[in-house]
Amino acid sequence: MALVRWEPFREIETLQRQMNRLFDEFLPATTENHKLTSFMPLAEMEETGEAIHLRLEVPGMDAKDLNVEVSADSVSISGERKSESKTEEKGMTRTEFRYGKFQRVIPLPSRIQNDKVTAEYKDGILNLTLPKAEEEKNRVVKVSLG
Repeated sequence: MALVRWEPFREIETLQRQMNRLFDEFLPATTENHKLTSFMPLAEMEETGEAIHLRLEVPGMDAKDLNVEVSADSVSISGERKSESKTEEKGMTRTEFRYGKFQRVIPLPSRIQNDKVTAEYKDGILNLTLPKAEEEKNRVVKVSLG
């Protein structure tokens, strides 16, 4: 029979890891699991010869709660999300609230005319049409072959 040295600090570290794992699974506000409570609008970008089309998904928000700022080379969207869900089943009512501010800055692949941007917000989707600057439309790049 071999003797095994008892190390109390190793036991404490094991217990701490197990407790951290338990809290990470059940408390969504922890920093490692922040994606459950924070909100970042999803974006889709399409570039054509004339403009950049940007679609942002911001469900459950009113247009008045959004702030969109456009510079010549980036788009910044910010706002505050206030969400409430309520379910009733078997005589029980469950209500959940989500609040929080968000901001997302999206760099653009080409310079745009930020004074001619158009926006449409419908069904939780924000559509931005960002016309390209004239010098970007006519830009031709020479490619060397050796």
